[in-house]
Amino acid sequence: MCKWMMICLISLLSLQLQAQSGFKPVADLSAVKKEFAKAAQQTQSIQCDFVQEKNLSMLSDKIVSKGKFWFKRENKVRMEYQQPSYYLLVMNGKDIRIKDAQKESKVSGKNNKLFEQINKITVDCVRGTVLDNTDFITKAFENAQHYRLEMVPVNKAMAGYFKMITLLVDKKDFTVAGITMAEPSGDDTNISFLHKQVNANIPDAVFMVK
Repeated sequence: MCKWMMICLISLLSLQLQAQSGFKPVADLSAVKKEFAKAAQQTQSIQCDFVQEKNLSMLSDKIVSKGKFWFKRENKVRMEYQQPSYYLLVMNGKDIRIKDAQKESKVSGKNNKLFEQINKITVDCVRGTVLDNTDFITKAFENAQHYRLEMVPVNKAMAGYFKMITLLVDKKDFTVAGITMAEPSGDDTNISFLHKQVNANIPDAVFMVK
């Protein structure tokens, strides 16, 4: 009798966990867009830690990197990799700065469509307009904690880099909890954003592009 009770309890717990983690299609996408945009209007800045996991088909182990992320309206982004090696990406409007331990370079988003699109997606996420990006066909799903946005590029140039971009959006504040970039080769990159601070005071100097 105890054995069967234990089996029943385990089955019920399994069903509860599936209900919590399982995603279903969003019934009213227009309502989500409104809530997303409303929350975004109240977001002036975000700073947080991030963990990036790169899965390469030729390697059995993941490549794990850690660092810090900053965003400030309207379109300022700084992503600083600190472990295992230093790498810096700053996007300030159309100007982009890249720096590693050996060299530093400056490029223009106008002349680099990939960086321009990544910048647009990042800014659209914080502005709450990512669901209106016509360069992607986007499907929206939800569970109790998150929205999951699956973005398939319709632009040929972007499709050459990404098979699909998946955003995990926190329902509490509509900030992005994670992003997964799947490549046509089968490789993928997953970034999780942790310890988020919304509307903290971030000096403009953080986003300087010299």
